[in-house]
Amino acid sequence: MMTTLVQRLAALLMLLAAAGAAAGPCDAPIALQVLGSGGPEAQQGRASAGYLVWLDGKARVLVDLGGGSFARFGASGARFADLDLIALTHMHADHATDLPALLKSGYFSRRTRALPIAGPTAGGAYPDLDGYLQGLLAPENGAFRYLAGYLDGSDGLVALEPRTLDAAGREPIPVHETDAYRVSAIGVTHGPVPALAYRVDIGEQRIVFSGDMNGDDPWFVDFARGADLLIMDHAVPEDAGPVATRLHALPSEIAAIAKEADIGHLVLSHLMRRSERALDESLARIRRVYAGPVSVAEDLACFTP
Repeated sequence: MMTTLVQRLAALLMLLAAAGAAAGPCDAPIALQVLGSGGPEAQQGRASAGYLVWLDGKARVLVDLGGGSFARFGASGARFADLDLIALTHMHADHATDLPALLKSGYFSRRTRALPIAGPTAGGAYPDLDGYLQGLLAPENGAFRYLAGYLDGSDGLVALEPRTLDAAGREPIPVHETDAYRVSAIGVTHGPVPALAYRVDIGEQRIVFSGDMNGDDPWFVDFARGADLLIMDHAVPEDAGPVATRLHALPSEIAAIAKEADIGHLVLSHLMRRSERALDESLARIRRVYAGPVSVAEDLACFTP
């Protein structure tokens, strides 16, 4: 029993040391940091989807905030006060469920300016961005109604500025722009779920987030064309069944998109157990078609365009 306890303590110390080594902001003028590289399953070492775009040492754009990514946000050294935009790709729990935790943390920040937040229109069982925020924050019946001040900037909280984007749109939609960068979005196909992809253009550099999408969207290739970094969700193996392929792109489709869009660096994220089991085969398949560098995302990893 003593040996087992010692082994467990040693393993815990190794995990803590690894986490500590990876924690902190990305040390580059422009960088992408992965907060969560996993999907909807509980996976060791992988939070659900979340990403930060860092500019000159400050976290400016947050794309998705799935389960566990709030803790990674803290580990990254990002500050709520520095965010210019929260961009949600769709309303699945593994992409949006940690938003209330982030908003609660904002109460303790010194932020005074409003916070833009973008998300998709409604469809089927999925609310639009406004409906999601009302479900969380509405003063009468919101799940977290004690944070209702985020809807109008009252009670010592900053106001959210919702920007609901047409998930059925096939042309780029302007989302947010500053002197340093601009963010745009486009609708993508994720089965019956209204979903968006996002692009961040920083001078001549371009970072694209596919979000969850299948391989049926030729317009996404034009949207992503020439990206220095494409963060592509890789949730299924090549032999996935019809339900999964309606939701997610196959490795062969990811490869074709990266090649046709002339991507500088492909980063595979949103890994699930089924895609991890076949990862070597999927990487080989992708590399036979796409000649550029391919990386597999890990939580808190940083990539530069």
